[in-house]
Amino acid sequence: MLQLPHQPLQAAAVPAQRAPAREDEAGPWHAEAVCRRDEAGLFFAPSKEPTAARLSREEAAKRVCARCPVMVECREHALLQPEPYGVWGGLTAAERRVVLARRRRREVELRKAASAERIAQAG
Repeated sequence: MLQLPHQPLQAAAVPAQRAPAREDEAGPWHAEAVCRRDEAGLFFAPSKEPTAARLSREEAAKRVCARCPVMVECREHALLQPEPYGVWGGLTAAERRVVLARRRRREVELRKAASAERIAQAG
């Protein structure tokens, strides 16, 4: 179950009710996630966590993510869902919002460029 900031801290696992971003012959990507084996408390904030403690916890979580074999899959899951809380794929919720905003801007730029090219070819 996804932990909200005001709920007690439990485990940092992909919620069972959500489909994984990808599955292959070896099973769902999250079965290989390092956070499922240790340090699960690093990935979601306890209620009323002080800023300094949050920043320290998030950096520790990112170090765990950096050694995870499925970090890219985890990050894409969090960007596609989108996951509003916690550290997923080495990114905090705020960092994921930035990535999503950049992707949206890039898509708009690409559509504009394609449209301009079609107009130039037609004219």
